[in-house]
Amino acid sequence: MPKVAVTPLELEDPKEPPLNLYKPKEPYTATIVSVERLVGPKAPGEVCHIVIDHGGNVPYWEGQSYGVIPPGENPKKPGTPQNVRLYSIASTRYGDSFDGRTASLCVRRALYYDPETGKEDPSKKGVCSNFLCDAKPGDKVQITGPSGKIMLLPEDDPNATHIMIATGTGVAPFRGYLRRMFMESVPTYKFRGLAWLFLGVANSDSLLYDKEFKKYLKDYPDHFRYDTALSREHKNKSGRKMYVQDKIEEYSDKIFRLLDNGAHIYFCGLRGMMPGIQDTLRKVAEQRGESWDEKLSQLKKNKQWHVEVY
Repeated sequence: MPKVAVTPLELEDPKEPPLNLYKPKEPYTATIVSVERLVGPKAPGEVCHIVIDHGGNVPYWEGQSYGVIPPGENPKKPGTPQNVRLYSIASTRYGDSFDGRTASLCVRRALYYDPETGKEDPSKKGVCSNFLCDAKPGDKVQITGPSGKIMLLPEDDPNATHIMIATGTGVAPFRGYLRRMFMESVPTYKFRGLAWLFLGVANSDSLLYDKEFKKYLKDYPDHFRYDTALSREHKNKSGRKMYVQDKIEEYSDKIFRLLDNGAHIYFCGLRGMMPGIQDTLRKVAEQRGESWDEKLSQLKKNKQWHVEVY
């Protein structure tokens, strides 16, 4: 398939990423374009893809985040606005309409269930995620940012390998990377390397952007790999639930070889994903007769290690 033309190409000109153009005290008022449920009926919980029109006034790079200030006042500081919530941007700098005017967020609706009754307690639901998932086209949204440099996609070597490890909505920045690599016709960036995505979710109905990723797999089989860990459907080699770290262990020799050859590795998702992944990588390193602490230190020094967890 031919790649999609993008505009305006001046978005490629800056040498440094835009940072904190709008601050919490003076946010930008953007407009909701669309809210789409991303998961199937059997997914535990709801995840929405939210497209926001910023009119080209809040430019960003792939891997950055927007802050969102939900309406209402801060319950801990009456009379002041709500605190900013950060969300990784799930689109390229050109947005889903390829014209540089929108940004997309991938948002899980946060609900609280009482452990004793098992019933939902609406008084404790996530204020911002529910505001975004309930939004209608035309609604206004206060945004800040963009922020973040740790997850920017290094583009100096178009032949580089990028290993992306996500749980749930942590796939957001990687969707942006992959659209830039495989969907958009960007004259200044022609990707010829390997992108390898590992995505961990509960079940098939919870897979996010799965059609997009499978299309890249079909169109660019030499440049894209895609592995999923479905904890409620797959079993690991011990017969237990399959998590993303089990997939990493499965391909550990290949991953370590790629890292030794300069591959970048990215982790995005819930903070709780990292201890299990670190334990797996440490175990694999020891099996290879290497010190994981030394290897990790070297990866960080070489700027190959990128982590954003929440």
